Amino acid sequence: MGWLSRFLTAVSFLAIGVIFSPETFGSSSDGQKIPKLLTFLKLAHLLCFSTAWGAALWVTFIGGIIMFKHLPRHQFGNLQSKMFPAYFSMVGTCCAISVACFGYLHPWKSSSPSEKYQLGFLLSAFAFNLSNLFVFTPMTVEMMKQRHKIEREQNIGEEVGWTKNREVAKVNPQLAAMNKKFGMIHGLSSLANILSFGSLAIHSWYLAGKLRL
Repeated sequence: MGWLSRFLTAVSFLAIGVIFSPETFGSSSDGQKIPKLLTFLKLAHLLCFSTAWGAALWVTFIGGIIMFKHLPRHQFGNLQSKMFPAYFSMVGTCCAISVACFGYLHPWKSSSPSEKYQLGFLLSAFAFNLSNLFVFTPMTVEMMKQRHKIEREQNIGEEVGWTKNREVAKVNPQLAAMNKKFGMIHGLSSLANILSFGSLAIHSWYLAGKLRL
């Protein structure tokens, strides 16, 4: 199934859910009147938050680890250099929409302390993604390309795992220095990603407390 077919299928199911939802006809499931704008803002917030949360969970703890364990290192690095800008752009956009919707639904002056904290967590997730998109990822990709060049001169990089890199780095000061620089920047990028994920995780707990099942 192509991406267009998948998109149309998802939109169709969303449309069916909207049509048969009580909120579509101006009332909630408990009979109270709800403005349609508020319902659409809640929907936008929920969809964008869940997209950001799901993408962060997959990339951070599942997809990246699987690819690292099964792809040659240079192939893995080149793939990540294309994926990460798209990943951080998507998650950053979703966080921005979630912040806008949550901020509109909970004006600062009339918000409770917990709601203000949640807006802060969403803003933090957005900021951490922006730092990765515009600062850490470009630096990481550039250093990766420089290290790939050094590794190709040593005929390594097409293997899976770090064994050969570490062995060569013991007798190659240039590669050892590049490993250190790359590790530092990549560590900062990973930290920003984990902090963003943690901020989203805290908001998921908040949303779970609001659900009535």
